[in-house]
Amino acid sequence: MSTNNARSGLLFIAAAVIFWGIMPVALKLTVGFVDAVNLTWFRFGAAGLMLVVFQALAGGLASFKQVTLKQWGWLALAGIMLLANYLSFMLALKYLAPGTAQLNFQTSGVFLAIGGFLVFGERLSRFQISCFMALAVGMLMFFNPYLRFDGAADGGDVLLGVLLIQLSVLCWCVSVLLQRQLAGVLSPTNILLVIYVLGAIVLLPSCDFTVWQPLDSEAWTIVIASAIATLLAYACFAQGMKSLPAGQVGAMLALTPIISFISTDILVYAGWWRDILHVDALNWLSKLGIGVIVLAVMSVQLKPKTRQRMKKTVG
Repeated sequence: MSTNNARSGLLFIAAAVIFWGIMPVALKLTVGFVDAVNLTWFRFGAAGLMLVVFQALAGGLASFKQVTLKQWGWLALAGIMLLANYLSFMLALKYLAPGTAQLNFQTSGVFLAIGGFLVFGERLSRFQISCFMALAVGMLMFFNPYLRFDGAADGGDVLLGVLLIQLSVLCWCVSVLLQRQLAGVLSPTNILLVIYVLGAIVLLPSCDFTVWQPLDSEAWTIVIASAIATLLAYACFAQGMKSLPAGQVGAMLALTPIISFISTDILVYAGWWRDILHVDALNWLSKLGIGVIVLAVMSVQLKPKTRQRMKKTVG
């Protein structure tokens, strides 16, 4: 891998991390004026339309001719799962702050590893299992202010938000595993094209277009920005994956919750949208939990790559 390719890959993944980090903040702002169904339809529809135009101009639509009926079924299921991922994440933002939601999403590594073991027969090392255990401990540390059983309203809301995020994680991982099955047939761009267009079509009958009429210019800016960020994040991610090892990419993606926390704090301290955004009152154990979570996710990604490089050097 050349130095220039590595640098460009690093820039693309860094951009994806920033987009995914600020995404929950933008989505949190939209909760007050657009419901989850309508906003998800807009995000899917806008991203799908942009991809259709791009692929048509680039001549990338011809590869759909080789897709079999069974593979179309896998594509449809991947689209439904990603749609459920978006909807459940949006619903969770009613109960969780953006940074908390993004941090809770870090369990995706565990789900993906288990899915890889069940579907592709990939081996789980003892080191990976220990990292997953550390991740669970970090989660308990972060949510320690809410781990009580006295029926408090805030604790119940947080628990509901956490469960919705875990549902979102599960749906996302199923979609990713299905997309991996199709990687040899279609490009990542064409796979996302089908998923976004299908999602927009499925949601269309449930949409209420009257919710868009009272939106002012500020609200429209946030909605459009969230749709563009959705597409740019995945585009940067796909481009970066071509130039960087998967382990390094996974380690960088573990930083997305930090971006969410920082961007939320900046907006709150600047006095913007204080009626919607709030800074999490984290105690020292919660802050330590953030460090444990990020370290566990980065370790499980980087350690196998380090061992591979050592073996190559010794060999």
